[in-house]
Amino acid sequence: MKILYVCHRFPFPPKRGGKIRPFNMIRHLSQNHEVTVCSLARSPAEAEEGRGIAPHCARFEMAQVSNPIQTLRMVARLPTTVPSSMGYFYSPELARKVDQLLQEQRFDLIFVHCSSVAQYVSHVRGIPKILDFGDMDSQKWLEYVHYKPLPIKLGYWLEGTKMLREEKRLARLFDMCTATTRAEWETLESYGTGVATDWFPNGVDAGFFKPDGEGYDADTISFIGRMDYYPNQEAMFGFCEHTWPLLRARRPGMKLLIVGADPIPAVKKLGELPGVTVTGSVPDVRPYILRSAAMVAPLNIARGTQNKILEAMAMGVPVVSSAIAAGGVDALSEEHFLVASTPSEYADALLRIVEQPAEHERLSIAGRERMLSHHAWPHSMTRLDGIIERCLKEFHGNKESQQ
Repeated sequence: MKILYVCHRFPFPPKRGGKIRPFNMIRHLSQNHEVTVCSLARSPAEAEEGRGIAPHCARFEMAQVSNPIQTLRMVARLPTTVPSSMGYFYSPELARKVDQLLQEQRFDLIFVHCSSVAQYVSHVRGIPKILDFGDMDSQKWLEYVHYKPLPIKLGYWLEGTKMLREEKRLARLFDMCTATTRAEWETLESYGTGVATDWFPNGVDAGFFKPDGEGYDADTISFIGRMDYYPNQEAMFGFCEHTWPLLRARRPGMKLLIVGADPIPAVKKLGELPGVTVTGSVPDVRPYILRSAAMVAPLNIARGTQNKILEAMAMGVPVVSSAIAAGGVDALSEEHFLVASTPSEYADALLRIVEQPAEHERLSIAGRERMLSHHAWPHSMTRLDGIIERCLKEFHGNKESQQ
């Protein structure tokens, strides 16, 4: 089968959330199908790195864009009904390449990851199409409204409202729509578009993210995530202001590692707090997580699956998560990881792990076992295969009934 696969970020190397899911799909589908990948690169360095996808697909087409121009495209859509996100991920060059591919070849399936690039193929007819929303982006923008000051929150409300309308419109132009988690799928279903929907989870490479047997520092906890991303910033600002003083008061030697690329100045300033280190970009996050007694994910804004949680649990590092972030993980609170809501709950949960070696070991073993059984990529890709088979069967069945 010949598959045209379109995604919003060039999916190689799979080092961040927006690349990990599409890369694993492409790698899996390429085992039995001829996959052509089309996507964007935002810098010469990203474009050069992206060429490493060649062994994992039959062909790839890349359009390089620059952030200043993409920002102008976003601004140009502000007075229109089109979400600005669509402008940020639009490239005339990529549109031409996709159209040319469709003219030159007969594809058996079009697969799109992320609604912001559905625009490249939404007009195509006669080929079965699947749109993997992943996360429902409209809900993220609308959630930002609760955390941003005026007048900025109005901008997020406008974008969220326009994106919600666009998600519903786009869904009706595809034969199947999918999401990352059951919660995201329920949101998608609530749109009532009449289009078939399903979900399949993110996985984790448990062979790469695994325990190394070298032990951990009982006084160290960590947070992992890009620090140019607002939900991560908001999480750490709140944690350091409200929870960190409680932990240091009860255990003065505790250390917090904030590990992630491109921290803004306000995040760097957190490194001035007693016991807090802001690392910035690191070549490999695994040593920082593995040496930690626990990884904390106190996210108040979270859609879909937080890969940082899956990776820590796969490495046998206990996780304390917010309830909203925990919702994207197929695991049970208290059995596989701990869930907290208030500063005192976070402090109690973390101290329970760092001060009780038996509890640390229990969560370490249970968390990794859960990742192996419920968040392994082969398991997720089996679900994807079933979704594709269902889509093709219904598409061709409907086509025959219309003849």
